[in-house]
Amino acid sequence: MVDPIKVLLVDDHAIVREGYRRLLESEPSLHVIGEASDAAQACQNARTLRPDVVVMDIALPGISGIETTRRLLKDEPRLRVLIFSMYDDAVYARRALEAGALGYLSKVSAPEVLVKAIYAVARGEPYLSSDVAANIGRSATQSVRSDVDALTARQLEILRLLVQGETIKSISEKLGLSEKTVANQQWAIRAKLGARNSAQLARLASKIGLNR
Repeated sequence: MVDPIKVLLVDDHAIVREGYRRLLESEPSLHVIGEASDAAQACQNARTLRPDVVVMDIALPGISGIETTRRLLKDEPRLRVLIFSMYDDAVYARRALEAGALGYLSKVSAPEVLVKAIYAVARGEPYLSSDVAANIGRSATQSVRSDVDALTARQLEILRLLVQGETIKSISEKLGLSEKTVANQQWAIRAKLGARNSAQLARLASKIGLNR
């Protein structure tokens, strides 16, 4: 008998995690072995529980699911990460895949699609929901990249923390960077987005949901 696929759920809403758990545990070949509500808990549970697949939200408190994915895979390269997020924008999907995620689903996907994606990712196969794949395809055919799409994964993470009210000092501590590096990245972000001040930066970030 084949062992069930061990799944770790990472989402900051307990009621959402409970819904995922009930769905996945109706599948005899899937076993939810743990849950986490933030990056620190996700990394700890991944080390101790050793899941096969991590289902990861992006909008976590503190550092995002994209940065959490990067950290998880640095510690546990064998892990398979599936992003399951309300963000269907191409920029999020690309940055998540660059961080090492093997799959990306938007939360408008049907429940059976989540199950299908977990099986695919567990086999080592990339998986994108149809809406995310379509958005990536459209952005790839555009002759000019959007300003936000020009941001690196690190810059996107710093921008997200900035618009949440984090200081240069707190961001440097969360990401393990020097304050000078964070300040330089803040300047680069403003230059790429054409934002002259923090208020303009916040408005631009709001357009892609970074303040959610």
